[in-house]
Amino acid sequence: MGLLEGKVAIITGAARGVGFAHARLFAAEGARLVLNDRGGEWDGTGQDTRPAAQAAEAIRQAGGEAVAHFGDVAEAEDARSLIQLALDTYGRLDVLVLNAGILRDRMVFNMTPEDWDAVVRVHLRGHFLPAHYAAAYWRERSKATGQPQNASIILTSSESGIYGNAGQINYAAAKSGIATMAIVLARELERYGVRANAICPRARTRLTEGTFGPIPAPEDFDPWDPATNSPMVAFLASDAARDITGQVFVVGGDTVQWMQSWTVRRQIRKPGAAFTPAELVDRVHDLFGDDATRPARFPSSLSE
Repeated sequence: MGLLEGKVAIITGAARGVGFAHARLFAAEGARLVLNDRGGEWDGTGQDTRPAAQAAEAIRQAGGEAVAHFGDVAEAEDARSLIQLALDTYGRLDVLVLNAGILRDRMVFNMTPEDWDAVVRVHLRGHFLPAHYAAAYWRERSKATGQPQNASIILTSSESGIYGNAGQINYAAAKSGIATMAIVLARELERYGVRANAICPRARTRLTEGTFGPIPAPEDFDPWDPATNSPMVAFLASDAARDITGQVFVVGGDTVQWMQSWTVRRQIRKPGAAFTPAELVDRVHDLFGDDATRPARFPSSLSE
């Protein structure tokens, strides 16, 4: 039996890249699937039902169970129908993998409001809406049965959202929000037996082509292969991860990094009164010491 035997999973952005890699592994591990993909271009333009249909057919041809959903997960009715399709097809829902995303990179002085809105919409609203409808279902099931649901949501953040990559203010802001969303979902849904975690995948996809150099020969290990992200997602979806929730992981190649949330690095106090600006000038070294006070360098390799 596979690690996900008997589970029903929805995967958004499932027709290509990281999402399709998840789908193949989930099917191999025994999950029954609903594969959502709007079929648009990497920048969010256009729509095509063929990619999702072909992905579902490929899973079936390999011996798995999958149906396709072609809606826009950032639209309320499409997100609702996505959850309903899982229930109508398989009678249940156990796992929600939120992976759909687009890119429209610009420096802040060149970015249009439309570029900002499109990216934030797909990533944040496209994570929120399916999570909203799935959470409502699990909450009602928990109340009706009196039992926790043993369900899992896996969100897709990014190192750009953690470290802040220049040229991606829209994408980085949305992905940072998604990492925080995982923590909030974990807190809100714990009582219903639903856990939530996020991954930051490192992968060569159509959104990142040319970023990671030439593709290695088939016989060589490719650290940027999207499939290297999927084992962690399958693990987080499984019963083996029942005690893991509200966490963020950087995943890719031969590495899994467990990330730490915001923490207090150093503090200064003036008991019983607020600082004046001049006092803060005098206490700069107390607050910062000799530490760097500019953003850390964005990681450029899997070894960092």
